[in-house]
Amino acid sequence: MATKTLDDLFHETLKDIYYAERKISKTLPKMARGAQNAQLKQAFLDHKEETDGQIERLQQVFELIGKRPRGKTCDAIEGIISEGEEILEEFKGTPALDAGLLAAAQAVEHYEIARYGTLCAWAKQLGLDEAAQLLSETLKEESATDEKLSKLAQTTLNSAAKKAA
Repeated sequence: MATKTLDDLFHETLKDIYYAERKISKTLPKMARGAQNAQLKQAFLDHKEETDGQIERLQQVFELIGKRPRGKTCDAIEGIISEGEEILEEFKGTPALDAGLLAAAQAVEHYEIARYGTLCAWAKQLGLDEAAQLLSETLKEESATDEKLSKLAQTTLNSAAKKAA
């Protein structure tokens, strides 16, 4: 069996997050349509735009390592998105819908934060300074999105979810 290196692991994880970002980009408009709160709708639409920029950055990282941009199925993101779709279906029209959608979105953000943090560390270890910078930029965006979502949950959506329909 061929020896696998950190380079191989970096590439495989890059393919994983590339798939995840593309899947997220396709899912965000559906979440925006399902959201009842205008701020949450806008947050999803804003993040869709941001996600498309992150996909472009990932394509640049692939180019830097001499590989073509290609994803591989990310079971984790498939599961998280599936949970979000269940919330959309089961809580449609209820006061708890937006809180549930926001929680699903934060699960996505936390997954992305973990992946980008790891990829940044590995890129630095591998001497891929430009790739590390690109990945770090995305990590900052994902963390900022998570903070915005937390603030929206704490100031509006969680208390609204308690109310009777």
